[in-house]
Amino acid sequence: MPIPALNPEQLRRRCDPTQLDFDTTAELTPLDDGIGQQRAAEALRFAVGMRHKGYNLFVLGPSGLGRHALTGQRIGRRAANEPVPSDWCYVFNFDHMHKPRAMRLPPGKGDVLRRDMQQLVEDLYGVIAGVFESDDYRTRVQSTEEELEEQQEAAFAEIQQQAEKKDIALLRTPTGITLAPVRNDKPLGPEQFQKLPEDERRRIEADVNALQEELRRVMHQMPIWKKRTEEKIDNLNRELTDSAVAHLFEDLIEKYRGLEPVVGHLQRVQRDVVEHYREFAPDQDRKPSLFGMRAQQPEGPPWHQRYQVNALLAHDSNGGAPVVYEDLPTYNNLLGRVEHRAHLGALETDFTMIRAGALHRANGGYLILDALKLLTQPFAWDALKRALQSAEIRIESLGQITSLISTVSLEPQPIPLDIKVILIGERQIYYLLSRLDPEFDALFKVAADFEERLPRDSEQYRLYARAIASVSQEAGLRPFGRDAVARIIEQGARLAEDNERLSADLRAIGDLAREADFRCAEAGRARVGADDVQQAIDAQTARVDRVRRRLQEEIGRGTLLIRTDGAEIGQVNGLAVLGLGGFAFGHPTRITARTRIGKGEVVDIEREVKLGGPLHSKGVLILSGFLAGRYAPRHPLSLSLSASLVFEQTYGGIDGDSASCAELYALLSSLAEVPILQSLAVTGSLSQLGEVQAIGGVNEKIEGFFDACRERGLTGEQGVLIPAANVKHLMLRQDVVDAVAHEQFAVYPIETIDQGLALLTGLEAGERGDDGLFPPDSINARVEARLIGFFERLRALRSDKNAPGDNGGATR
Repeated sequence: MPIPALNPEQLRRRCDPTQLDFDTTAELTPLDDGIGQQRAAEALRFAVGMRHKGYNLFVLGPSGLGRHALTGQRIGRRAANEPVPSDWCYVFNFDHMHKPRAMRLPPGKGDVLRRDMQQLVEDLYGVIAGVFESDDYRTRVQSTEEELEEQQEAAFAEIQQQAEKKDIALLRTPTGITLAPVRNDKPLGPEQFQKLPEDERRRIEADVNALQEELRRVMHQMPIWKKRTEEKIDNLNRELTDSAVAHLFEDLIEKYRGLEPVVGHLQRVQRDVVEHYREFAPDQDRKPSLFGMRAQQPEGPPWHQRYQVNALLAHDSNGGAPVVYEDLPTYNNLLGRVEHRAHLGALETDFTMIRAGALHRANGGYLILDALKLLTQPFAWDALKRALQSAEIRIESLGQITSLISTVSLEPQPIPLDIKVILIGERQIYYLLSRLDPEFDALFKVAADFEERLPRDSEQYRLYARAIASVSQEAGLRPFGRDAVARIIEQGARLAEDNERLSADLRAIGDLAREADFRCAEAGRARVGADDVQQAIDAQTARVDRVRRRLQEEIGRGTLLIRTDGAEIGQVNGLAVLGLGGFAFGHPTRITARTRIGKGEVVDIEREVKLGGPLHSKGVLILSGFLAGRYAPRHPLSLSLSASLVFEQTYGGIDGDSASCAELYALLSSLAEVPILQSLAVTGSLSQLGEVQAIGGVNEKIEGFFDACRERGLTGEQGVLIPAANVKHLMLRQDVVDAVAHEQFAVYPIETIDQGLALLTGLEAGERGDDGLFPPDSINARVEARLIGFFERLRALRSDKNAPGDNGGATR
């Protein structure tokens, strides 16, 4: 019984606009969540609520499903009701200056402390400078210095008195102080001294030596006296500085009472200010300069920055938990970095140049990352895993972790990490990480798998319409009429490649809505209609179908040898899908087969020249299994049949098993020597039992052959054989449906190879009877007879070759 062709209603399931209970999308509430992603939404809810270690989330699915939008919306709503995390600051470490201290503060206090410390430094300069410039300070310092001078003068005066009693004078010379005997108030010269009696000379020499010893003792004491005086002045300076700044620190300590880290730091700052009061003194009181520069640079950061606070993280006290999306997740952008500045030909840094990374900004909240971007950044993935495993953020330069740099650098104190990380990526990335990275499953225990297709029902129709309303509101589009929404729903089914499903690709739907609005604006209409949507769909196709048009032109010109009428033995029109970017289209390909007596093999020429992929090769092997299992079970066909199969005029790779039915038809036609109608094209996957299995791209394949037939001229006899299992996937173009309605084209659903044989040849395929034989003149009977004939001829040839007297069979 011949297989009836599908009727037009089966080729395209229409969406009746009257099923929609609105006039335009302006009446609808915009959709703020994704469509049909209940499973993913539940995974999101579980992941953000599970606060135990390792329950981070991987959102997987193709792009365009609203992964980022839904994830951001759900997490944003949850984060808004969560407590604001602590502020974090870095301050100078007075014990180990290359290891800045991290300080936790209540939300909103970080910036306050930073401003307070800035004001404190300004006040310190003013207060301390005022102390050193006061009259009281200068009087006390002068008094102390005068005490030193008086002490020195008294010591010299005592020596002077002793010398005068012994007629010896103290003389000040450019080279120092010298002693000389005097007579009549005049120093004696060397000649005069030599004229004195020897006893007197000895007495004078003894007195001079004694005075010189006393003078040396006094000169030795003078630096000690000066040092003591300087210590007195230094203690005075410290005392006055401590007294002057005490009220500044008391006010701050009182303000931050209860925050022990801040109070402890302020007390340490106060001690350091008193210890280094000279840095706040007027310029004339500091150490001398050389060529206008300080003779000795202080160790550590500049003094005006030494007491500053680096507010690494400062939150609004009412902002909720942070939600951070890092678009460029490099190592430094994740973990933070220490910046440097050029100074006198060298690079220097300090704790004020520590910069926060995404982990810092999201600490206490949520960090959203694109998985592919993360994995393509050097060291970023390993750094993220280390941070999650150790539950702390440690800022290290790449030079340090790779041991490329051995110089001393800052080692900021690690900050405790409390974060929920959400990775968004394709399914393949998730599966590869799960398989290849043993740490992945322990760190990302929750997967939110986004659904690509939705059930096609009235509920989803409503959600689709609300999604279009959301796009209209966000982009300022015109309202969409119910007929326009119905057409977009039909396109959603086409994108899903299933007339019982709808695509969840919100990006494609949104793009179509925006382009339809553009067409509507060009036409000057107030609301978008179905014609505007169709024009947008046609324009989308026209922008990318140059190759498709070129192939159809070459078919029409006869360059590509595709027949759409007549009949040929061993030749059939197969169908393939070509994908270029985001555009896929079908086109026919001539498949030919040749059979002969041989050594028992089916040669797939595509595989032999390495143009056939593994799935295509699998289809050919299944074909061979089908032949061996169906025909001449009592004869070893594998020893007598040789066949070759080829896709004519193809020069690139071929993969997939959707042409295995077409290849079998060509092979059986060659064996049975029965011609195949060239007005029909075939697609379908073959099972070893002769069943025709579903394939992908059925709409594109039908349309590809339809376009080729239309290029040559529709005759009413042309059509396509498809698997019956693919009928539910049909969402054909309207021009194809119209051609079928006018009996210019046909689509035949088949379930078995025999049904296809009958359609392609016009002869009965034939089923094996109780006697084990196929009906005479059936296709299967002819194939089996030909195969048995091959076997008998091959056996006869071998018998002749081994007969006595034959050279090949000669024996000794």
